[in-house]
Amino acid sequence: MNAHGAVMARELEEAPDAVRRQEASGRAVQDLIERCRRHPPQLVVTCARGSSAHAATFGKHLIERYLGIPVAAAAPNIASVYHQRLRLKGQLVLVISQSGRSDDLTAFGRMATSAGAITVAVVNDVASPLAEICDVVLPMAAGPELSVAATKSFVATLAMLLRITAAWTSDGAMLAALDRLPHRLARARVLDWNAPVDALSSANSLVTIGRGLTLAIAREAALKLKETCYLHAEAFSGAEFQHGPLSLVSSRYPILMFMPTDVAAAGMRELAVSLRAIGATLFCTENDEASADRLPILEPNHPDVDAVCLIQTFYAMAIRLAGMRGINADEPRNLQKVTRTQ
Repeated sequence: MNAHGAVMARELEEAPDAVRRQEASGRAVQDLIERCRRHPPQLVVTCARGSSAHAATFGKHLIERYLGIPVAAAAPNIASVYHQRLRLKGQLVLVISQSGRSDDLTAFGRMATSAGAITVAVVNDVASPLAEICDVVLPMAAGPELSVAATKSFVATLAMLLRITAAWTSDGAMLAALDRLPHRLARARVLDWNAPVDALSSANSLVTIGRGLTLAIAREAALKLKETCYLHAEAFSGAEFQHGPLSLVSSRYPILMFMPTDVAAAGMRELAVSLRAIGATLFCTENDEASADRLPILEPNHPDVDAVCLIQTFYAMAIRLAGMRGINADEPRNLQKVTRTQ
């Protein structure tokens, strides 16, 4: 690998250690869960931007599926621009930010705290303004992240959301799968996803598709394709894609499909068959027989934790793709590491 993308590549290597370091946050996670059990929230609100917003989508699926609590995504400018106070007393608010320094997220966290919500900062910088104003701080534990594109902090956020869910539901299988995740992330990073690189290097636009937990992965992949490869990409759920966007399909419009390993896989496999039948240039993460359009994955281990490994492999491919397009993935144009929006 050339020097372009070297920082991003090194941070992929560091992702397993970030997940291991999170074990030190076990007491903070347990304290949060005990508080939620004493005063059960009827609603969870997430507040995030960019990659963190995709992580929030991941958390939404976990919380709604395993706890039955509705999860809503906040509009941060309700607090930062319109100065409206929401009726959040007793509800759980998760504010997710790598830097903890975006003004709109901090404003929303401050408003939610004053409104009587249980506010949680899932943050990498535990000395940030966001961490200071929230009731509970859960460190991503990613360590310094120098590449503009967030990678290990995204992986670490997904791991933290899994820890919250596993602790809240006392799910021993999920906790055991989290213990195995660092080793699996190291293996996922070196899987061969070279097949799509040639097709995507000359593309103008493409689609990423996921379902259930892999919808968050598809959304993050689409963002990284824009950010590091200057390639327009749009993410859809497998169901949503069939309500109109299906008309976009042609051999010149590549599709990356992130297959879940739970019961949602059946419908996604049917969609994959249909897409191939109408001539789509499809690349799909499947563990079936090898073929030109199937992207190798690790053997299934735990459906919710398996999804995290998909993004790790994708990130490594994105670095190669950026290089093929003559782009330094570490220094995308017009962007900086900390984005402060109002």
